[in-house]
Amino acid sequence: MSYEPIRVCEELGIPVKRLRLRDTWGAWVPQKEVIVLAAGLAPVQERCVLAHELEHALSRDAAGCGCGPYAERPSVRACFTTLTRRQESRADRRAARKLIEISELAEASQWAFGDLRVLATHLRVTDRMLRIRLADMSEEGWPWPLATLKTAG
Repeated sequence: MSYEPIRVCEELGIPVKRLRLRDTWGAWVPQKEVIVLAAGLAPVQERCVLAHELEHALSRDAAGCGCGPYAERPSVRACFTTLTRRQESRADRRAARKLIEISELAEASQWAFGDLRVLATHLRVTDRMLRIRLADMSEEGWPWPLATLKTAG
């Protein structure tokens, strides 16, 4: 069964709000315990961004953002946090692991002929998320190195 982060959010009671955002596709807002997604994302983009932000929520990632407990009614946008590179990398890896099952990746890799976009489309992930998963797996002996994959076109 495919991993669907929206279902996990529903089960855990983590609200997901869609707002018009200019410079990001999503954010975990720990002060409000809400995930904010950019309105208008494609379904695959939304699935991947939500999986990433959910990993921040599950890890209880938090950083200073200028809206502490004494701030007067801060907006959700004012509460976006700046997370460390380590937290971002961890959220990426964990999201990619959940979104892309090794068995599905191995099966699709046999007929995708190294085409990253075809593979990502079949797996319902972004090219970026697929690259993160492949890089994560390269240390575990994945038989097709990332360098052999090509971008269609």
